[in-house]
Order: sequence, then structure tokens, then C-alpha cells
Amino acid sequence: MTIKIDAHIQALPATIPFVAPERTERESGNQFVARLGANENNLGCSPNAIEAMARIASQSVGQYADPENFSLRLALCQHLGIEMNNVVIGSGIDGLLGLIVRIFSSPKDTILTSAGAYPTFNYHVAAYDRTLLTVPYRDDHEDLDALAQEAQKTHPAIVYVSNPDNPMGTWWPAKDIEDFINKIPEDTLIILDEAYGETAPEGTLPPIDCTRANLLRVRTFSKAYGIAGLRCGYAIGNSALILPFEKIRNHFGINIMAQAASEAALKDQKWLMQTLETNAQARDRLSAIAIENGLKPIKSATNFVTIDCGQDGAYAMQVLKGLMERRIFVRKPMAPVLDRCIRVSTGKDEEINQFSTALAAVLKDLQ
Repeated sequence: MTIKIDAHIQALPATIPFVAPERTERESGNQFVARLGANENNLGCSPNAIEAMARIASQSVGQYADPENFSLRLALCQHLGIEMNNVVIGSGIDGLLGLIVRIFSSPKDTILTSAGAYPTFNYHVAAYDRTLLTVPYRDDHEDLDALAQEAQKTHPAIVYVSNPDNPMGTWWPAKDIEDFINKIPEDTLIILDEAYGETAPEGTLPPIDCTRANLLRVRTFSKAYGIAGLRCGYAIGNSALILPFEKIRNHFGINIMAQAASEAALKDQKWLMQTLETNAQARDRLSAIAIENGLKPIKSATNFVTIDCGQDGAYAMQVLKGLMERRIFVRKPMAPVLDRCIRVSTGKDEEINQFSTALAAVLKDLQ
């Protein structure tokens, strides 16, 4: 007897949005000497977060976590100036995006995004049998005007935009984002992905306004706060948008260590400021290395630098493969036009040194 599998699920390819460095290491038999491909915070997290994790490990790890995430939600509300019913905790932005697609759209509904934007969002759209509609980037930015025009024309269930953007690292000022939001039909949910909000220049993030009836903003502790491995993020929005999460979310999905570490990290803003300063210095170094090698860095507001390799996607792929062969883990955009680039995360000095040496060697080999 064959066990029934949903027909739509059966038809999907067995795939993941990203190939992890661990898989490459297993297949090659070599470990990377510089892990600069996943936009992780290689600088680490707050000592207070480490202390919180140690305390939980020694005292409370045998207990279930608070299913209401009360203490963390309260800390976020105090930090952001919002109410408890305006925030929901999820297993990173990735987990929240899956819930959002499930809650705010139905099978075959149209969902709008940019061609080449964050692929995990597209993964969820496909998994829930929604129809993906895309518009191209313009000048290495998500094209807010084109997205708004398409939304006005098609009235999609959801429109997704990130600011700052992954994979290009570019950003729009808050005023441009606010203008975009005001152009979107009221019956279309806007997902504003602010995963890199902490690393962006002042004036990038619009003020939080939870009265907006069709806007969800998603943020994470994975990037600037440096605890990607614990999988903890949150969505901010109108209480009417937050309430449906309580109907389907995994209430024990945010483990006790993630809750404690995220709260401790949030409260250590001094450490965050130090991290952001170091990240900016590393960003400048990566940009300088690109220029030294005759390549063009794209100005970034994130914890990575996207580097224009100056030719087509095939050439950029050769650069990426050459770096990987030299045990430097980086990634690249895959969408046409964007695929001329590689993307390099900020990291420790020794990792950037390794990247610098390897990049020069790869480009020399390709001459």
C-alpha cells in the first residue's frame, strides 16, 4: 500500500533554497578556511547572550519554553514602543514567511516579489501552491515603482520587499519606502523584510506605525545580534494581522535558549553598537579589496558586500568556483543581470585576509 502524499507536494522538487557550506565540505572533503557566504555574524554575539545560554543549559534546558514568548515579547515592546498584541515571535524570518504566506493567501493566489530577491520566500510561495509574479531589479535595487505599478494592476494577495536588500545590499531611504507602502492597494498585504535593518544607515527604517492595516515588518536576531543558529525572529504589525498567527504557529517552536539569548542580546545595545562599527569597517575592507583587484563593490547597508565581477554570470560563477576551490565560502545572485556579481559576508580580519589572497589568485588564473 502506498501512503498518500498531497498531489501538490508530490509534484514539488526535493530542494532547499540554499546549499549549506557543511554540504560542500562533506562533498569536497575539505573544510572552508573562511565562511563568508551566509551573511552570518562571524563576530559573535553579546557576552550577555552567551551567559544566558549557559544559564539555561545548566538549569532549565529540560523545561519547555514559554509558549507565549512573554518575556521576549515584552522586551521587544519596550524597545520598539509597541504593544504586546503588535508582535509575534517566529523561528527566524524564514519561519515567519512561511506562516505569512499560509495565513494571508490561498492556493493559486498571486504573490508579488522581485526577480532575484530572497529565495526562501519563493520556496514558501511554491510550497503553498501560490502563483509567483516578479518584476526585475533596476540599477541593483528592488524597483519600488515597478512593484507598486504591478500591485495596482494585479492586486496580489501579498507583495514582498526587503530594505536593505539581499542579495545586492542596496537600500532605499525611509521616505521612498513610505511612498511605496502608500501606493499598494489596501487589499494587498505588504511584507517589509528588515533583516538588515540594524546595519543600515540612519533614516533607512520608517517609524513603526502599527495602525497600518496591511503591513507586516519582519526582523531577526540572526544578523547584527549574531545568534543565527538559535533561529529567532519577529513580525511587527497591526493587532488584526498578528492575531491569526496564534491560530497556526508552533507555540513551542521557539526554544527556551533562543528566547533567553535573544532577550539578553536585545538588552545589550552597547555590544550591538560595537558590532555595527566593526561590521562597517569590514565592509569598507571588502570594498577596498574589490577595487584593488579591478572589480566594483556595490555600496552596501548590510553585513555583506556584493561585488560586480565586470563580466557576465558565467564569469562570476568561475570566480565563485575558484574561491570555493581555495576553501573560501561565498555566494552569488543567480538572477540575470544580478548574476554578474559575487556576494561576500563581512567577517573577522583573518577571514578577510584569506579572501583577499584567494581572490587575487583566482582572478590571475582567469586572465
